[in-house]
Amino acid sequence: MTGTFPRAGRGALAQKIKLSTIADALGVSTATVSLALRDSPLVADATRQRIKEHARAIGYIYNRRAASLRTSRSGIVGVVVHDIMNPFFAEILRSIESELDRSRQTFLLSNHYDQLEKQRTFIDTLLQLGADGVIMSPAIGTPHEDIMLAEENGLPAVLIARSVEGARVPVFRGDDAYGIGLATNHLISLGHTRIAMVGGTDHTSTGRDRYRGYVVAMQKAGLEVKPEWRFPGPRTKQAGFEMTGAFLALKDKPTAAVCWNDLVAIGLMNGIARAGLMPGVDISVTGYDDLEEAAIATPALTTVWNGQREVGRRAARVLLDRLNGAEVNPVQELIKPELHVRQSTARPAER
Repeated sequence: MTGTFPRAGRGALAQKIKLSTIADALGVSTATVSLALRDSPLVADATRQRIKEHARAIGYIYNRRAASLRTSRSGIVGVVVHDIMNPFFAEILRSIESELDRSRQTFLLSNHYDQLEKQRTFIDTLLQLGADGVIMSPAIGTPHEDIMLAEENGLPAVLIARSVEGARVPVFRGDDAYGIGLATNHLISLGHTRIAMVGGTDHTSTGRDRYRGYVVAMQKAGLEVKPEWRFPGPRTKQAGFEMTGAFLALKDKPTAAVCWNDLVAIGLMNGIARAGLMPGVDISVTGYDDLEEAAIATPALTTVWNGQREVGRRAARVLLDRLNGAEVNPVQELIKPELHVRQSTARPAER
């Protein structure tokens, strides 16, 4: 494996540097130099740092492509999600990054924004780079054939947050039906009987499961589920805020709302406040995901913790296990959510 000195001038030839050059200069073996430059934990921290500093000083650049030809591993993992600006995915990514760092894996990140072709382009790029694997929250409309095609071409996949029917790969996500059931039952226990659901879509497994959890909880309590009490679509603060007008204009206005996620819930609470009402007093609101912002919202948001950091940790761990040759069952693992009660829910206001 070789690197190059920086060019001394336009016409100067790049001089080759061998690992043995670094090894001889520092009095260590060539194998130790190779391991250190790959950040192997088999080399003591002080030795690894000394080797890397010397290599940098003489202009040596580690050739990952050459290393991958020898090991059949690139050290690269792809991660593709809907939108990293959503704190839900940011929390998942933080756990993925932490887990991959322990194994000295570099990851490439892409947002697909639910654009199937954008996701396919990223997967193609990973295959061309010889990436070791991919962790993905699949875009709306992802066929299982796309995932299995990646698998068949040597790109092991692990799914997070959403599942794809027919894809025989590990899946890690929260138990969405159970979690929304927790929020809905909490509102019912407070005496609410007119409860709307704001946000989500039937085009994803997450959306279908959360709506199912809401419907089941309402029906078990003997409560009516009116079609007009469902507001599909919103997934952001802005969308939640913009939905407030339609929510408040309902003739038989709900006294509470179960929201698709914390962002929608916070946007809805802002809209309720803008309309001169008090969220948590006049209208109860629940969120989902328990983002950091939920606890400091005004009022503090009652929400459901969805285990996103645990989802990221387990997904990365299982992918690494697969890369190391372990047999992994292609099953869906559901993280059990928890209800965190705060100030945005109360008994129905007397009118």
